[in-house]
Amino acid sequence: MSDSEDELFGAEHVRVYRETGGQRGHNWRGTTILLLSTTGRSSGETRTTPLIYRADGERWVVVASKGGAPAHPGWYENLTAEPDAEIQVLDETVPVSATTAEGEERARLWSLMAEAWPAYDDYQARTEREIPVVVLTRRQGR
Repeated sequence: MSDSEDELFGAEHVRVYRETGGQRGHNWRGTTILLLSTTGRSSGETRTTPLIYRADGERWVVVASKGGAPAHPGWYENLTAEPDAEIQVLDETVPVSATTAEGEERARLWSLMAEAWPAYDDYQARTEREIPVVVLTRRQGR
């Protein structure tokens, strides 16, 4: 097995990212990755997912695409139940609160994200659901 960044995915991606402070795993297939840790809506356990992100000013933007599957990804369902979460960007851990972008803001942020990962447009074409665009904002006082 090579050390190619392309081979990082899922739990292995999370492990390598954490071990290296994002030195491996932040840059991935021409884009950038953060780690999102949510609280499981049923289990109450922390779940961590590597996600493509873009910065939008002081905020981070991610897309709940699940590759265009008909249902939302579990991490998004967790955020709708409990919007307070934590992200790791490189070696910085940040407490965040999540909101789902709507209307003109969603359209602007979708374009930003599709520029970073053009397959998002393909994913949207595959599904009936509107793929959520999630804005992560640093929680104050933490």
